[in-house]
Amino acid sequence: MNQGDLVIRKSYGGDVLFRVAAFAADQAVLRGMDYRLLADSPVHDLQTVRNPDELGGTRQARIHANESLRRMSEERKRQTGHMGFPSALDDRRQPFFELPGKVLHLDGDANYLKKSMQVYNQLNVPAEGVHCHESQMPQVLLRLLPQYHPDIVVITGHDGVLKQRKDLQQLSSYKNSLNFVQSVNVARDYERNRDSLVIVAGACQSHFEALLEAGANFASSPGRIMIHALDPVYVAVRASFTPFRDTINITDVIAHTISGRQGVGGIETMGRYRIGVPNLKAVDSEQNVNIV
Repeated sequence: MNQGDLVIRKSYGGDVLFRVAAFAADQAVLRGMDYRLLADSPVHDLQTVRNPDELGGTRQARIHANESLRRMSEERKRQTGHMGFPSALDDRRQPFFELPGKVLHLDGDANYLKKSMQVYNQLNVPAEGVHCHESQMPQVLLRLLPQYHPDIVVITGHDGVLKQRKDLQQLSSYKNSLNFVQSVNVARDYERNRDSLVIVAGACQSHFEALLEAGANFASSPGRIMIHALDPVYVAVRASFTPFRDTINITDVIAHTISGRQGVGGIETMGRYRIGVPNLKAVDSEQNVNIV
């Protein structure tokens, strides 16, 4: 067995697909492939996986992910329809231009960051993505927040409850919740208004209450469960495209995440989407028609 191999834990019935991140003596450090879970396991409890698609849990996770992407795309189409133009894809026909909320996404997993950026690009969400270890996120945010001036910050990666820890109210019982809390503190010190800077924070089993208390608008995980890799992205997209005069529909957003109410929670927050006029592409198109 080598670093980078795909594995499952035999004692857990192979419920989650992991990639081996590192070895320490007879233990392996594992990062979830579909869920934002950081775990460790005795090497003898691991079984390598050659074809992940044969695993029922992996297939189900990918089905849920595709369904979430489909919902996000449909919501964008409904939004453009409500505004009186046929398609957001042909912006030359719009009488105005769009200003979705700008996202700064910090991720402790390079593969998840790549997937997240693909979703942002697919849905035309302006986003900057940075991969760094969870412990480095507070310092990275100190540097990047004044540089990018985001409307939405996503602070995520991997987390999990430590073995043998029974007191779930203690941050020391979690693998990365303290790092996420410190990162939220940095972001909230930068912008105190929760409507001016929307913060989405946490990963699998993270300390939900501590993240909200630190200043996050949305966080995981109320039920200390695993959350899907794209759940923070889904929340950020909804914040980006909810008009600034409207409150983000918390119940609807959470119901449409892959993890649901046990995985993600939040507080009442205004959206970050605006429109402006005129659409210069539409003006140029009209001028070209008049010239002809």
